[in-house]
Amino acid sequence: MPNRLPPSSRPCNLKKLELLAPARTKDIGLAAIDCGADAVYIAGPAFGARQAAGNSIEDIAALCEYAHRYGVRIYATVNTLLQEEERPLARQLVWQLEQAGVDALIVQDPAVLSMSDTLVMHASTQCALRTPEKAHGLESLGFGRLVLERELSLEQIRAIHSAVDTEIEFFVHGALCVCYSGQCYLSEYLTGRSANRGECAQPCRSLYNLEDASGKVLARNKALLSLKDYNLLHRLEELADAGVDSFKIEGRLKGETYVRNVVKAYSEALDALTARYPERYRRASFGHSRGGFVPDVNKTFNRGYTELFLDGVRGQWAAEGGGEYVGTIQRLTPDGFVLKPASSAVVLSNGDGFTFEGGGFRADVCDGLRIRCKKPSGLKEGARLYRNISAAFERQVEAGKPVREIDVRLSVSLKDGVLCVSALTEDGREASVTLEGPFDEARDAQRMLQTIREQLAKRSGHYAFIEPALQVEGPVPFIAASALNGARRALAVQLDALPVHALPLRRGVKDPGSTFRLEYASGGELMRTKYCIRHQLGLCPKQGKVQKAEPLFLLNGKERLRLDFHCSVCEMTVKA
Repeated sequence: MPNRLPPSSRPCNLKKLELLAPARTKDIGLAAIDCGADAVYIAGPAFGARQAAGNSIEDIAALCEYAHRYGVRIYATVNTLLQEEERPLARQLVWQLEQAGVDALIVQDPAVLSMSDTLVMHASTQCALRTPEKAHGLESLGFGRLVLERELSLEQIRAIHSAVDTEIEFFVHGALCVCYSGQCYLSEYLTGRSANRGECAQPCRSLYNLEDASGKVLARNKALLSLKDYNLLHRLEELADAGVDSFKIEGRLKGETYVRNVVKAYSEALDALTARYPERYRRASFGHSRGGFVPDVNKTFNRGYTELFLDGVRGQWAAEGGGEYVGTIQRLTPDGFVLKPASSAVVLSNGDGFTFEGGGFRADVCDGLRIRCKKPSGLKEGARLYRNISAAFERQVEAGKPVREIDVRLSVSLKDGVLCVSALTEDGREASVTLEGPFDEARDAQRMLQTIREQLAKRSGHYAFIEPALQVEGPVPFIAASALNGARRALAVQLDALPVHALPLRRGVKDPGSTFRLEYASGGELMRTKYCIRHQLGLCPKQGKVQKAEPLFLLNGKERLRLDFHCSVCEMTVKA
């Protein structure tokens, strides 16, 4: 069981581990909480870095009310760069979010720091944080938590953690931007839609040709800037040891089944971690997610998985088909194709999602190994096919909704015909009720005692009352089941009236003498990235390959983008 003991019995030096889930909508946020999230991040009606994921203040207030039952935190994203004339509106929004009950803001623009004296401020990943020096600078501005770049190694995370006293948040799952966060101007350059304004057109997922300086085509019609998805499900212990406090799942544009599946998988992994080290770790909220489905992150949408630079080693990071390998295209048909399965265990379902090198699609009808669909461009006989969405699994997730419960320990005494019941929740709230007669003496004392245990040890609201031990002095009275049920419900009402003993968030402390300023890319850079196309294609000089005529260029229609390679720091830049 996860370490969620009440404060009175919990060692004060335990490190709290937070699972932070995305929510496009209130309902997805509620589902994430039920599946085990310790915190949820969500956008309000503006300035949320995802234009398609805004929510009303009323919905955020309702989400906060539900979350705070379990000590779950709600973080609102106010992480776009603000224009001068937008600051009054942003200040009003911050006040509204504070009134709605949010616990912290995720911020890119330092101007937001001065808009609330109450809310904790977290430095967004858009701040492009990847060095101890920058971490110290952001801390000096008053941020209580720093959200690190995804491209870091464990050693780099450890170095940043050692340099500051803030909480550390790190992404562990989901889509990867090819560019360092907050420093991508490619979408704005190509389409006029700024990523730093929440309008990214995702040109990194487009298909490109790669040419050298002589015009020779080195790769044709490939998604050369599209990365696999992040998956650190089996690296949580190392991340916690390196100093990570909050384990963040990407996906504020993802659907409910995706969020529920991934959150449940990571919550179970964190529960296992806290159970392994009860003297070291605890979860950051209360309650247990019970029942429902068995999670499997391989069965919801993904582009294939990578651990990126976590071990300090460059790998093959480009997306080339994600999910479970199911076989090859045996032959094309007028309305689809026939699959040559990888094994006899391959079973397909209507609505399954598939990827292949160069594209993806969803099946309309799966009749055995014959698939009918709208054929995507580039699908050929012999192509390797991967299933990255299992429609059958999605139905299981939709049907099997977990329930989140807070365990309540009961103490029951029977003395002189009076029943006293005391309750203690996981977070340390206490309540009690007393039932006094006159009661008749029970004809079968042992059966009555068992009835007391059974009627009290049930669920009321979001509380799971644990079967009590009984202390009995004198004759056992007969108490009707309805009275026992009423006592249990009365305990739940009392507990609801008490505030949850939520674990505190770390507040930042502004250094009044700080001269730190956030800097943004210059010199015509559209993108700077740890990912390297030369290395991906086996053209890196360090791989002993013949160097092509440089610079190299990406072509997409009329657009021509220059690639420069900075081998001393192992980075690539994209320029107009």
